[in-house]
Amino acid sequence: MTLSSSEKRPGNRGRSDASPAAGQGAAPARRGGERAAGPRTRRGFDRDKALAIALEEFWTYGYETTSIASLTKAMGINPPSLYAAFGDKQRLFHEAVELYRSTRVAPLEGPDARTAIAALLEHLAADYTDPRHPPGCLIITAATNCGPGSQEVKARLRELREATKASLAARVREDVDGGRLPPDTDPEALATFYAAVVQGMNQQACDGASRATLEAVARSAMLAWPAAERP
Repeated sequence: MTLSSSEKRPGNRGRSDASPAAGQGAAPARRGGERAAGPRTRRGFDRDKALAIALEEFWTYGYETTSIASLTKAMGINPPSLYAAFGDKQRLFHEAVELYRSTRVAPLEGPDARTAIAALLEHLAADYTDPRHPPGCLIITAATNCGPGSQEVKARLRELREATKASLAARVREDVDGGRLPPDTDPEALATFYAAVVQGMNQQACDGASRATLEAVARSAMLAWPAAERP
């Protein structure tokens, strides 16, 4: 825990805020024995707003190339304030990822796997090309080029992508078990295929593809869906 400037550290002597010397008199107590409140330090910026700005920086430039200098410039704060509020660059990034997940990641919803995945691709075609934020997906692109010191970041994003792929596979498996897909359908292979489609849509968006182009990609990808079992 970071101490604020108003908290006292044990063992400091000769400080100007030490207890008053004998004969100077103590500060008057409030009624009921309450002590007068000392001065409090206040953060001079909106932490939530600063985090949202950091998210934009990481999303635009990636983890490795986003420096503390560029972050503090964009956030309008100085480095000590960043460290006091967020710990360090890596912890700030992990907070930004959680903000991204809570506000941008689409749920996998629908009565069956085909409907859910088709809806997901349609949503991503719109979201990846939305001009109100950087193109593509933070979780796919932010750790593309990471050096040896950033492998923990790279591993965390890979873990999130693998979790999404596992969710796709689980939905496919439900349909296989429910007889809505052929029994020889490979849930993991189909999930990997659609995860690759998502990553390709991400790259296309980063390269400037339009929403209409990505919607066409999504429709084409759904043509690969296995034919349902005939009754």
